[in-house]
Amino acid sequence: MLGLMNEPSPTTAPSGIAAIDADAPPAPADPQPEVLIITGMSGAGRSQAAAVVEDLGWYVVDNLPPMMLVPLVDLMSKGSTIDSVAAVVDVRGREFFSELDKVLAHMSEHDVAYRILFLEASDEVLVRRFEQVRRPHPLQGDGRILDGITAERSLLASIKERSDIAIDTSDLSVHDLSREIRRSIADPAQEALRITLLSFGFKYGIPLDADHVVDVRFLANPYWITELRHLTGHDAPVRDYVLARPGAVEFVDRYASALEPVLTGYLEEEKRYATIAVGCTGGKHRSVAMADAIAERLRAAGHRVRVSARDLGRE
Repeated sequence: MLGLMNEPSPTTAPSGIAAIDADAPPAPADPQPEVLIITGMSGAGRSQAAAVVEDLGWYVVDNLPPMMLVPLVDLMSKGSTIDSVAAVVDVRGREFFSELDKVLAHMSEHDVAYRILFLEASDEVLVRRFEQVRRPHPLQGDGRILDGITAERSLLASIKERSDIAIDTSDLSVHDLSREIRRSIADPAQEALRITLLSFGFKYGIPLDADHVVDVRFLANPYWITELRHLTGHDAPVRDYVLARPGAVEFVDRYASALEPVLTGYLEEEKRYATIAVGCTGGKHRSVAMADAIAERLRAAGHRVRVSARDLGRE
């Protein structure tokens, strides 16, 4: 019995197969829940900030009753698919500010990271904005707009001091504010322009959402080659045929280069999606092959690109 106890453990895997458990990389960690509290002066741009954050993939709730943040945080910490929540909080829920310490402490206890984004603007700008939309200030009551602004500044003084990100929107346009928020919150991957190369057939109509339309009907049509007719632009014989036509590769190279300043300008102007439609007669051969080729050039330049064939299979 003692001899059996001293024997080495039997091999449980065939020889020649490496032990994978020891060298296997650790499983990817689950995303850590995070809460962004968007607050600040009424008229300073909270709604625009919420829209930008939502575009970045956050789950946004507006004017959530204060203590409802607690069950929402509990849900996030228990493995919910929602891991990034932005809560817009303003003076409509005044009791929030008296409960702020409790809410923040609860998040810390549950390892939920949080940041406070505070938006403000000068009295002059806020008065002008309220007069433009012809709406009263939430704290104005029977007084003047400026009375409501003054009361709100006093109420928000403590949370402004605790804010992680403070942005004065007095001199910012809507696009400037978007850029400031993205710069403060977004990671580089979220900042990239999302490009769709969409092949289509002109006989089915131009895509309604196309930012650019490319006509590749200047190339010989593989449809008239019996051996290629049943294939598509994704198939190597068709792709090779199309790209071998005079001017095809030159067009792809020059068009991809011409797009660079356009795509850079889109990002500067807060445009995050671009659709480039590449069309031939039926959307089966030339447009599909050329869309793939242009996409390859753009990916090589570091862009995020997806390719879609709208009319493939419609013939």
